[in-house]
Amino acid sequence: MVVQVANSIYETQTIEIAKQLLDATRQKRSFFANIRDNMRWDDKLLAWAMSNPGLRVQLFRFIDALPALQSKTEIARHLQDYLGDESVELPAALKNLLNFANPDSMPGQLAASTVSTAVETLANKYIAGATIKQVMKTIERLRKDKMAFTLDLLGEAVITETEAQSYLERYLDLMEQLTQEAKSWSTMPQIDQADGEDLPRVQVSVKLTAFYSQFDPLDPEGSKKRVCDRIRILLRRAKELGAAVHFDMEQYVYKDMTLGILKELLMENEFRDRTDLGITLQAYLRDSKGDLNDIITWAKERGNPLTVRLVKGAYWDQETIKSLQNHWQQPVYNQKSATDANFEAMTQLLLENHQYLYAAIGSHNVRSQAKAMAIAEQLNIPRRRFEMQVLYGMGDQLAKALVKRGHRVRVYAPYGELLPGMAYLIRRLLENTANSSFLRQSLEERPVEELIAPPVVAEEPVETRHGASLPFANAPDTDYAQADAREKAQTALQQVRQQLGKTYYPFINGDYQPTTETVDSVNPSNPSEIIGKVGLLSIDQAETALNAAKAAFPGWRRTPVKQRADILRQAAELMEGRREELSAWICLEVGKALREADGEVSEAIDFCRYYASEMERLEGGYIYDVAGETNRYVYQPRGIAVVISPWNFPLAIATGMTVAALVAGNCTLLKPAETSSVIAAKLAEILVEAGIPKGVFQYVPGKGSQVGAYMVKHPDTHLIAFTGSQEVGCRIYADAAIVQPSQTHLKRVIAEMGGKNGIIVDESADLDQAVAGVVKSAFGYSGQKCSACSRVIVLDPIYNTFVERLIEATRSLNIGAAELPSTQVGPVIDATARNRIQDYIEKGRQEAEIAVECEVPETGYFVSPTIFTNVSPDAKIAQAEIFGPVVAVIRVKDFPDALAVANGTKYALTGGLYSRTPSHIDQASTEFEVGNLYINRTITGAIVSRQPFGGFKLSGVGSKAGGPDYLLQFLEPRTITENIQRQGFAPIEGVD
Repeated sequence: MVVQVANSIYETQTIEIAKQLLDATRQKRSFFANIRDNMRWDDKLLAWAMSNPGLRVQLFRFIDALPALQSKTEIARHLQDYLGDESVELPAALKNLLNFANPDSMPGQLAASTVSTAVETLANKYIAGATIKQVMKTIERLRKDKMAFTLDLLGEAVITETEAQSYLERYLDLMEQLTQEAKSWSTMPQIDQADGEDLPRVQVSVKLTAFYSQFDPLDPEGSKKRVCDRIRILLRRAKELGAAVHFDMEQYVYKDMTLGILKELLMENEFRDRTDLGITLQAYLRDSKGDLNDIITWAKERGNPLTVRLVKGAYWDQETIKSLQNHWQQPVYNQKSATDANFEAMTQLLLENHQYLYAAIGSHNVRSQAKAMAIAEQLNIPRRRFEMQVLYGMGDQLAKALVKRGHRVRVYAPYGELLPGMAYLIRRLLENTANSSFLRQSLEERPVEELIAPPVVAEEPVETRHGASLPFANAPDTDYAQADAREKAQTALQQVRQQLGKTYYPFINGDYQPTTETVDSVNPSNPSEIIGKVGLLSIDQAETALNAAKAAFPGWRRTPVKQRADILRQAAELMEGRREELSAWICLEVGKALREADGEVSEAIDFCRYYASEMERLEGGYIYDVAGETNRYVYQPRGIAVVISPWNFPLAIATGMTVAALVAGNCTLLKPAETSSVIAAKLAEILVEAGIPKGVFQYVPGKGSQVGAYMVKHPDTHLIAFTGSQEVGCRIYADAAIVQPSQTHLKRVIAEMGGKNGIIVDESADLDQAVAGVVKSAFGYSGQKCSACSRVIVLDPIYNTFVERLIEATRSLNIGAAELPSTQVGPVIDATARNRIQDYIEKGRQEAEIAVECEVPETGYFVSPTIFTNVSPDAKIAQAEIFGPVVAVIRVKDFPDALAVANGTKYALTGGLYSRTPSHIDQASTEFEVGNLYINRTITGAIVSRQPFGGFKLSGVGSKAGGPDYLLQFLEPRTITENIQRQGFAPIEGVD
């Protein structure tokens, strides 16, 4: 009852205060009034973006690319590329401005100058200054208006350790200059003092991820150590200078880690008594109120208050998209009203605990600020413990109204150059122009009652929290931002280690058969550790297996498709239940880091479910009936399939090829690579447990040169599915083409044989994105993916800048044993691979300049991530598939030259483009000769159904794995025609 009365009083005061604030802040004219000729271009652009959704998207894309464009001609060309699209309805004034034929013409140059000046003006509205001199003027103006500040240094997208160190040093320098300048400021009691206490006049806001380039939730301890080393330096210097430090919150994936690090660090004796520090919480997160309760408990234990800045959150679009792509539960509220309601609830909780925490209420929503003021007035909260915050350039009128009411107001002011500030600017423009934005609704002069009404939250269907339904729902990867996921992974590694050293024999005709010969499968990170002993199949045993498959085939082909498909679905369920265990086996046997091993398990699960559904789709065939005649187009299995799987995707590719053959009705023999035979044995266990009948599936590990060749050439083999090197693939292709004595069919070969994959980086590329993407594509799993980037083709204008950052980003990588959570680059598969890659590196030294070599562990099969620069397109290292962490960087003069170099190999598997030039994207989409083209993202990690995988030229034959054509290769099509006339009559539909 007491709570209800308090809430009722809060609400009454909230409405009254909100009306007063709204009256003080509402502009006299609508932002959507007819655009007059004397309106500035920056205002015009914003108004048009609000009223035209299509223009809004294209305009913001152009603004994102603008800082990278190096001439007016380029700006004019991009303007036409982005805004000239037929889908964009242009206002007359903008249409007239863009009405030029040649970007190099006078009208083109005028358009470039007009729009770029307008965007720069927009940036200056939201960014406090590009230089310290400009920032000082901004601060002087704010202080004159009785407003405090907190400065955020733009450019926190840190991808190298050099940049992380520079970020720290720039903040130390910024605090030094600000505090020196502050000595000359006259005291402003409203913001410099409270309750008889002097407040820090200088405050900076920082982001934890900018203090360590490899900040990763999978490696909380390693990240914490590296981050805290730099934060301690920052906090010590801030105390010496008398500056306050506030820690911003970033994407959801970093939230728990950020809070954990700060709560531990700020309990250290050195920092425990500090009250000039702060933490940020985002109310659009569903679990944010729980986080606030935890912080209150922690603050009570700490004994000294610090500030909690409460904001709604700036990454809503990004968080929503990421959760949809990964099939994860959405961390943010889907309704703006739900965020507003949570913000108000958190505001009340925070202010009612003012004795433990200082509150900083950050919002431009008049009602949200009014609710905070109502609670503060009702509880008579001391001034020191409560302040209001706004973003620089947003809510200026609201800030002035809050100052007039006697509140301490702090302005969050970003500082830095336009290029690193562009992401911040786009977030602000999105916020300003969104339909649900309070600022926009206020500018549209919505009714007062509507603007200040309590947020009403509609009931939300549960499924919306898990993303939109898709034609095929992929298995979600593990979210290692969750502590329990990390704990399960480590537990699985420990449990698997207890099972090492066992012997795995071939599984033939329903039984495990002992062999006379075994081979040790070892951990590439530590070759003295035996993962398992693998029994190698003899020729006689291979013959027995083929005979068993031949005997089982008639029964299996008659097995209903639904029954075959259900076995695959059961296998998928078993894999999901053993996810952590399978990831651990992959990590230990082939040296794949945990996150990538987990992704491979997801892919294997997807193959099972996708091919099950695909076979059910194909079962009905096609009907082409005409009067008096039925025509059926149907499919039947081919017979016996031999699957020869690689070691680099020991579970996913082995599963995909095997279950495709099985669900199509073929009896299947799986011969895995020797170095990954233990994982294949685990797949065999799962398929048997899922219900595969005796003789239908057999696990036949053996020496490829002997047993593999025998099965390929065998007259009873109908189909060979192979993934591996070009040399072996071509030999299989040739051997399979020879018709053996007693063979009555032609064999089908499905072969994926690798690539020499290139990524083009043009002058408009987002280099933060491009450098990080190349590093991940080239050095993920030590470059041992057929899709890995081994060539980077960079346009001349940005070549030096790109290479410099690529070198530093590569040097920043953690190299170590695959099971270590900090590892980004693990070992290569074995000593043979290591020696072969090192031979290529030595040959490369004679052809080009070596730019990066890193120290690697002495134990294990490690090869340094290696970058060659100034490489000729015809050099051996630019043409040969090295299959290791070696990258050739090639300089080209223009985009046509880049495409020519990219296409200048015998492979056509994957390729990538980093560009913000629409014409380049269109041209690459048409002319880049690869089976999988990735634009502005990494070129590895194809997802079943979403990105079917496979190439052409000498990269392989056959349709793309995980796509709608793949199963057709495992089937024979048949046409069955029946004349249904009898003595001149036949049933005719619709005729009596």
